Amino acid sequence: MSCLLKSEKYNRKIDKIEELGVECLKREEIYEYVKKQYGTVPEYLWKESPESAVLRHQNGKWYAVLMQVEKSRLGLDGNTKIDIINVKCDPDMVGLLTQTYGFLPGYHMNKKYWITMLLDGTVSEAKILDFLDMSYDLIDGKYSIN
Repeated sequence: MSCLLKSEKYNRKIDKIEELGVECLKREEIYEYVKKQYGTVPEYLWKESPESAVLRHQNGKWYAVLMQVEKSRLGLDGNTKIDIINVKCDPDMVGLLTQTYGFLPGYHMNKKYWITMLLDGTVSEAKILDFLDMSYDLIDGKYSIN
């Protein structure tokens, strides 16, 4: 599917979701989950992007990044901002996932190992938390890629 067609498909779905007012997982809920699950607190590293936060594994490596970016930077229509989360992913899953609505190649990350999920209700809460857990385990070495 061409980038333009994929972008148009995403934009139609985003418009529909915004019309329906679908609930989405909020940043605060993600922060609460990782605090309980892993003892992680968000780190705000960038002055020019104060809403962006890194979730760091106890070994010091990042396992997630939450950002707010303009839709156009993700290949979507519009200049309004959208919340996203980047997580590390099994490289064998990346290609398939990024063909699924709500999943994109990792924004500003190594696209072989990272995916971006839209936090606008298009990806279910359960899937977001599952991929967050997978990312943590990949960083920890508990999840085998082989």
